[in-house]
Amino acid sequence: LNYKFQLWKNIRTVQPVRFCSALSSSGATPTAAPEPDKLYSKLEVELRGVDPSVLKSYTWFATTAAEHLGIELGKCWSPRKAHHERMTLLKSVHIYKKHRVQYEVRTHFRYMNFHKLTGSTLDTFLEYIERNLPEGVALQASKTELQQIPEHLRQPPEHV
Repeated sequence: LNYKFQLWKNIRTVQPVRFCSALSSSGATPTAAPEPDKLYSKLEVELRGVDPSVLKSYTWFATTAAEHLGIELGKCWSPRKAHHERMTLLKSVHIYKKHRVQYEVRTHFRYMNFHKLTGSTLDTFLEYIERNLPEGVALQASKTELQQIPEHLRQPPEHV
């Protein structure tokens, strides 16, 4: 009950969004400069699921979305064999040890690589493909960010 009250209190105190131009009426530039967008060299997406046809269809969807956003597509591939996980259980709890049942789960993998992304494009793309993720499919994304070399590493040492 207390949580609902806090939530209601937060909703009531939210200010409406107001749009204003970036430049003031005097024509001066704003004091806070916008932060530059981050650059990413690679986005690696790993998909896991139990149905390989669903993974293939979703890979087509994600690559089509990347083409519409102007993202450079890298290699898309999947291993030939699925990962098998087997469990053996006794049919009867107390006796008849030779009567057993085996259960198996096959997990199929699919990998996609995307290159040369900006931070805003990457966020938009990831949100879009995550929202349209089919049931029974898990997505894991890892991104590689480009950064400048620190100042203390740029200049060679004066004495060796």
